[in-house]
Amino acid sequence: MGLSTMSTMSSPVEFLELLAREAAAVEFEGPLVAARAAGLPPERLAELEQARSVALRVRALLERRRRRESELSGLYDTVSDLAGLRDLDDVLRAIVHRARHLLGADVAYMTLNDDERGDTYMRVTDGSVSARFQRLRLPMGAGLGGLVAQSGAPYVTANYGEDARFHHTGEIDAGVGEEGLVAILGVPLRLGSTSIGVLYAANRSARPFVREEVALLVSLAAHAAVAIDTARLLTETRSALAELSAANTTIRAHSSSVERAAAAHDRMTALVLRGGGVEDVAAAVTEVLGGALLALDAEGRLLARVGEIEEPDRADIVEAVAASRTEGRSVRRGPLWYAAVVAGAENLGALVLRPDDELVDADQRILERAALVTALLLLFRRTVAEAEGRVRGELLDDLIARPLRDTDALRSRARRLGVDLDAPHVLVAVGDDAIAATGSARQRVLSWATTYASARGGLAAARDGRVVLMLPGLDAGGSARAVARDLSRVTGRPVTAGASGPSNTPAALAGTFQEADRCLTALGALGRAGQGASTVELGFVGLLLGTVGDRGEKDVTEFLSATVGPVLDYDARRGTALVKTLEAYFGVGGSLARAAEQLHVHVNTVTQRLERVGQLLGVDWQRPERALEVQLALRLHRLRASAG
Repeated sequence: MGLSTMSTMSSPVEFLELLAREAAAVEFEGPLVAARAAGLPPERLAELEQARSVALRVRALLERRRRRESELSGLYDTVSDLAGLRDLDDVLRAIVHRARHLLGADVAYMTLNDDERGDTYMRVTDGSVSARFQRLRLPMGAGLGGLVAQSGAPYVTANYGEDARFHHTGEIDAGVGEEGLVAILGVPLRLGSTSIGVLYAANRSARPFVREEVALLVSLAAHAAVAIDTARLLTETRSALAELSAANTTIRAHSSSVERAAAAHDRMTALVLRGGGVEDVAAAVTEVLGGALLALDAEGRLLARVGEIEEPDRADIVEAVAASRTEGRSVRRGPLWYAAVVAGAENLGALVLRPDDELVDADQRILERAALVTALLLLFRRTVAEAEGRVRGELLDDLIARPLRDTDALRSRARRLGVDLDAPHVLVAVGDDAIAATGSARQRVLSWATTYASARGGLAAARDGRVVLMLPGLDAGGSARAVARDLSRVTGRPVTAGASGPSNTPAALAGTFQEADRCLTALGALGRAGQGASTVELGFVGLLLGTVGDRGEKDVTEFLSATVGPVLDYDARRGTALVKTLEAYFGVGGSLARAAEQLHVHVNTVTQRLERVGQLLGVDWQRPERALEVQLALRLHRLRASAG
């Protein structure tokens, strides 16, 4: 082979061709190896070595430029990616992933400062496999990251475990060792002069990070810090907007509630002014708030019902109303809302609402305002009833007084109240067991009687410690039982009512009242407290009570004399207690021992007294027929004594 041929085969042009096809660095040894094998002279070999050196420098320069272009492109792509992200977690993951990709690192991660705890904590990792490493917290100044966070300057180590420039801790070293990291580069995330965290790139083999890699990670950290701050501000802005939106919704809802409450207030005020009742208030509340409502009086009786709603248990009502009065607000018990209807310290009742939806504060105010309006209506109704009751009571008081004056004037007054004095009326007297309580209870009984009588076209009044009702009709006994039954429910205790009549003229009313009063006394004497009856229904006792003339009184006297007269005379002459012993004996069903116990005497004493009774009345006094007559006579004797 000629010299010219060898020159062609091993010339500097070959290095240009290698550069052109981006050959690997090892391939640049090929031309020199071929030249030596061809036996080229030393000057040619030196020329080729120089050409190879120049070519390798050019190749390294081109490689650095390509790498720089790749880094710049990566930074551009990173900025573009970060600009499109809105969620802070997405931003952080994108930063760490890009750092690992750009530096070709095994692991990239980020720690952020915790100002409250005064340390830094692992926030995001990419390429990590150790759970312990991912949970690390670094005290300020500890470990490479702690040093970067504290100083705000980049730090790099080719071998973390052997680097003594920073403070090692067992926890940090254990986490780094479990992850298998050796070479670590950390750069600060800075906002102005403030460091907010550290961005890392790390490898699981010992190698130094060159200056260009440090600069690249610093650039990325700068963009990352801005992106983090932007994401944080965006998150805060979104949160603020959400709070503003919620506040605006709340304000609108509150405004709507206030407007609804104002409309309800105006409506209920108008109801009061035009004379509406509790039923109208209940209807207005349910139209505004929806649902169903009960209006109850102080005794739990129904005043009004709107919609489908069952009455709660009395105990539940009492507890809820007491709580509402104590708190001065409506209270909730299960699905029901309770608002006490009060006037001062007086309980007038309650409103019970079962709404369709949850009640807001303004809705509760509507219910409470309705309770206040209901209290006003009940007080107004009571005032009107009391005024009318006084007028009616004064008329009845004049009618049963003696002597009766100016009958025509009384008839005229009665007609104005819708009462016809010439129509049949019965008079009912209510006993002390209904009104022998506090003044407020007495007033409540009279108020009830006035309302009861007025509803039936009659009159009611208080007289001589009694409550008297004049009711149209013919059935005195039925009226007495109805009054006793209904008033017992109001007072919660048995009520006795005596009645008489009917009376067809104003002049007869005074006498009818006296008979009703005596009937009431007789019921007590006969042991029938808590019942209602008329003088006619008392049968023989009516002879004593009725104004049937002297003959009736004489018959009663003769009956007493014939039946128990000797015993009465014996007690009167000798001061003994035969009558009392007989009453005790019959009262305990004929038991000598129980009678003795009741009389606080020995059984022999009772036996001796009854033997004396047998001597006075005859040996057959205990036969059923005679015993019944004796007991009736004893009752009549007691009744006559109490009436006298």
